[in-house]
Amino acid sequence: MTKSNGENPQARSRVRQIRDGLQSRSLKAVQRVESVTKDDVKGFFRRNAFVIFTVAAVIIGIGLGFALRPYKMTYREVKYFSFPGELLMRMLQMLVLPLLVSSLITGIAALDSRASGKMGMRAVVYYMTTTVIAVFIGIVMVLIIHPGKGSKDEFKNQQKIEQVSPADAFLDLIRNMFPPNIVQACTQQVSPFLFQNINLDRTSISLTYLYKGNNVKPRSVPFPDSINEEVIPIPGQVNGVNALGLVVFSICFGLIIGSMKEQGKPLKDFFVCLNEAIMRLVAIIMWYAPIGILFLIAGKIVEMDDITETGGQLGMYTITVIIGLSIHAFLVLPTLYFVITRKNPFVFICGLLQALITALGTSSSSATLPITFKCLEENIGIDKRVTRFVLPVGATINMDGTALYEAIAALFIAQVNNMDMNFGQILTISITATAASIGAAGIPQAGLVTMVIVLTSVGLPTDDITLIIAVDWFLDRLRTTTNVLGDSIGTGIVEYLSRHELQSKDAEMGNSVVEEKDKKSYQLIAHENEHENEKPPVSETKM
Repeated sequence: MTKSNGENPQARSRVRQIRDGLQSRSLKAVQRVESVTKDDVKGFFRRNAFVIFTVAAVIIGIGLGFALRPYKMTYREVKYFSFPGELLMRMLQMLVLPLLVSSLITGIAALDSRASGKMGMRAVVYYMTTTVIAVFIGIVMVLIIHPGKGSKDEFKNQQKIEQVSPADAFLDLIRNMFPPNIVQACTQQVSPFLFQNINLDRTSISLTYLYKGNNVKPRSVPFPDSINEEVIPIPGQVNGVNALGLVVFSICFGLIIGSMKEQGKPLKDFFVCLNEAIMRLVAIIMWYAPIGILFLIAGKIVEMDDITETGGQLGMYTITVIIGLSIHAFLVLPTLYFVITRKNPFVFICGLLQALITALGTSSSSATLPITFKCLEENIGIDKRVTRFVLPVGATINMDGTALYEAIAALFIAQVNNMDMNFGQILTISITATAASIGAAGIPQAGLVTMVIVLTSVGLPTDDITLIIAVDWFLDRLRTTTNVLGDSIGTGIVEYLSRHELQSKDAEMGNSVVEEKDKKSYQLIAHENEHENEKPPVSETKM
């Protein structure tokens, strides 16, 4: 009893300390609330106007979409209704090409080859690490939850999808890195055509079939049983920006301009001015973005299939993908950022909120690229030399969400078909999903195209991709948001690891990259040492 009585005063003192601390904090909070003025509220809304409007647009779009579903709108009516959202997509895609090229060239030209090499190596290591982690998370989640358990009878195949050789697909990836015509790369990229060679009694009859996307419809020609068919891929062109080729060209072009010093300065200034002009256009389009996002989300909800008809297996598949993406986006990436930089990752993510919501609405990491640039440079203050170099490359080849999704989808299709995957096949899926995600274009539902490569690598039926199409439009938005978050966090990590090279570059070259708060963003990078030999007129001399 004595011992217990002796502990009571200590416990009471601790309780009093906790109570006093809570009271003091609550008093401070009340004082802060009472001290808030109308000007403070106005300033808050001005600083966060874009984010507030965008969040409100998402909420209103979801409500409006579900409110219009009972009216059973026709396809034409849905397209008319979604037209404002289509305009937003067109405006953003219009800026992607000049922004991608100008930002990469200016970012590389502002660095020397050694600094850009180290920065590029850090970015590649980050991309590969996070992509492998994402694939691992996807495989673990699908093996634990087992979403494909059950019968395949609840699914209905909608179309036949032709198989694609993984070797041919990876050769096309390399071909896209080196476009023969840089102008053509702005509108087209390499995709295989199928050339079918039919051998009959030492006589060769050739039939050519066009292969675009996944729609392959060869004619059936009756011949005797002795026919031997051989399908030979021949590189062709399909519509779409060859972002990978433009990235490779821009990096090489920027390195050459940077090495030319004074001779390359006029061309470098041209691309700097082009980049600034594009970003000012982005600032204008951002005011329209909430309206476009509202109608994009509402229109997609109106035209989606009835959720109640979704089978149990497909529902479990959706939950598995959501859990996997959530673990990667809210646990792995923030932890990685904190461990390396020792900074609060959620403060960083808050500055990206508008880019993440835009990715959710547009379902395209490339279309979100202009907004991501603005958030990283204005809200978070990332060095422009880093964003201009790392972000376009990341938006092209770093697809964490897509890699995770492809790994889960491949194992889900195997489970639906009651096929047990051994360790070698799971390893093949992980490697193929990692490599295929690099070639996934930053366009809506590009993951479905690369899924054919993953399924073919382990002998799974490619026709079963149609099993997941019903929910792919929704999951595509979530994995695009994860892709944008991974690119942005990677940019922050690379800037932190490259801070010494950037500081030494500033000291050597006299680059002025720190902008004054009162000035507008996207000021040109001045190169003072390049003008030392020039004597400006008296009227142009600055004090």
